[in-house]
Amino acid sequence: MKTTEGIYLCSAGESFDLIALQVYGHEKYAAELLCANPSLCRIPVFSGGERLTLPSVELPEETGYERYAPARAPWKE
Repeated sequence: MKTTEGIYLCSAGESFDLIALQVYGHEKYAAELLCANPSLCRIPVFSGGERLTLPSVELPEETGYERYAPARAPWKE
């Protein structure tokens, strides 16, 4: 397993789920981002310049099945 942690500088139009997808590879990690950034959790879409703390998250190794998963959630298309 690999972990990711640090600081992320938000761009305008980004949201917690989009950042989780970009940083961790899956939107399910948005909850960890929200918990690590309680002062920003009421912002649905960032205006740009916000700094998020990226918590350390154990990411599973790729199994080869990831290529069959959609890159975006179907309801967002």
